[in-house]
Amino acid sequence: MNNENGGSTEHSNQELNSETLSQTDQRSLVFHLLYAADSAEYDSSLASISDNFGRGFNVVIPQEGDVFKKAFSIIDERIALDNLIISLTENWRIERLGIVTKLITRIALWEFLHTDLDALIIINEAIELAKCFGEKDSYKFINGILDNYKNRSQEEHPESNFLIR
Repeated sequence: MNNENGGSTEHSNQELNSETLSQTDQRSLVFHLLYAADSAEYDSSLASISDNFGRGFNVVIPQEGDVFKKAFSIIDERIALDNLIISLTENWRIERLGIVTKLITRIALWEFLHTDLDALIIINEAIELAKCFGEKDSYKFINGILDNYKNRSQEEHPESNFLIR
């Protein structure tokens, strides 16, 4: 079926599965789920949020999939991740951080702690998310926090490719 511009409309009605998205797109989807959860002050279940998000954007987010599990884990560990952010910043209160900056930093720190991704990939992906969704120049702040974490981790665990387990 073609639309009035001659393009196919069948593809636009097709559901996407979050598990078939690129890692970058999955990370962006995790960010959006975290943003929605934070906006609801964590009173709504992630299952409800992902179901609503999925219906609104025609994407299936399986609860047993990586996107859901990652978002759930970051929400579950958000206090510990925030404490880590506090330890990496000087003269900054966590309350001063914009929500987007905080969420992107949580995602990146979670990836440092729970994945085998190279540190530079984690940092670059966080910077790109910040450039798309963050407050003005937040990517610079995020880069500083994550670089601080990478350097601290390298000093404490030189054998671990900048990762703390």
